[in-house]
Amino acid sequence: MHMIADVEIEKNIMDANKKLADKNLKNLEDNGIFCVDFVGAIGSGKTTLIEEIIDNTDYKIGVLAGDVISKFDAERIKSHNVPVEGLNTGKECHLDAHLVGHGLHDLPLEDLDVVIIENVGNLICPVDFELGSHMRIVVVSVTEGDDTVEKHPIIFQTSDVIVINKIDLAEAVGADVDKMVADAKKLNPNVKVITSNLKDGDGLDEIIQAIEEKKNN
Repeated sequence: MHMIADVEIEKNIMDANKKLADKNLKNLEDNGIFCVDFVGAIGSGKTTLIEEIIDNTDYKIGVLAGDVISKFDAERIKSHNVPVEGLNTGKECHLDAHLVGHGLHDLPLEDLDVVIIENVGNLICPVDFELGSHMRIVVVSVTEGDDTVEKHPIIFQTSDVIVINKIDLAEAVGADVDKMVADAKKLNPNVKVITSNLKDGDGLDEIIQAIEEKKNN
């Protein structure tokens, strides 16, 4: 009986989150806004990638920076002169649609054409929680180990773009970039996989192009 109750509770939570995610999506689309959800572990390079997208596109971007304590990344991003709202999750290891809805309410949506969500640094918890975005990009660093992709299949199966970052460090940490790409393609054959070294700008144009293609479809 306890197991059945647990399943029912989880189903109710996910159903409620889905309804709120749909509401967020409608809010975004009513304002003509395209939304990208960035996921990835701590240190993968999500924040740096978001900063580079802000600095290298003409989009009017707003950012929702999610974390257990969000002020650190929010302050970094705010220095790029874009509206940012920090979403503190406390003990939770993911954002949910409820938090995102509050964040969208505090952004000047009428002045934006893109909203970027930076999810909490984790490859497991965010998987099941839709937020109302149009696109999910997962960022993984070679420093996490070249078995990281195959160890976390669901997040890579549910993403539109996979960015394998910090490839300039692959030799130093003994990571096989080709293996990571092959693992990603095995899990998600139709996904776009982009290798990047954001320190030198490698891969950035391709990432921006992938966002533009999804945005214009």
